[in-house]
Amino acid sequence: MRIEHTFHWKKQKVYRQEITDDVIELCIKNSDKLKDRKWENTFNAIARIPPLGRILKVVYREESKTIKILTAYWLD
Repeated sequence: MRIEHTFHWKKQKVYRQEITDDVIELCIKNSDKLKDRKWENTFNAIARIPPLGRILKVVYREESKTIKILTAYWLD
């Protein structure tokens, strides 16, 4: 899985340094593919991250063999 960062995520990552690509990949693999209710071709992944015990939400788009991360944040 190849992860690309959008401009918005690059700006937000400065404030959310504990959310790394490994944590994002773990969330996407362990979650169901949920459609976003506002945008087409956009999916949500919500999963509990085991070492931290926190719930992470990732909003992403799938393109040919790449995943573009739009945003990611902790729910609790």
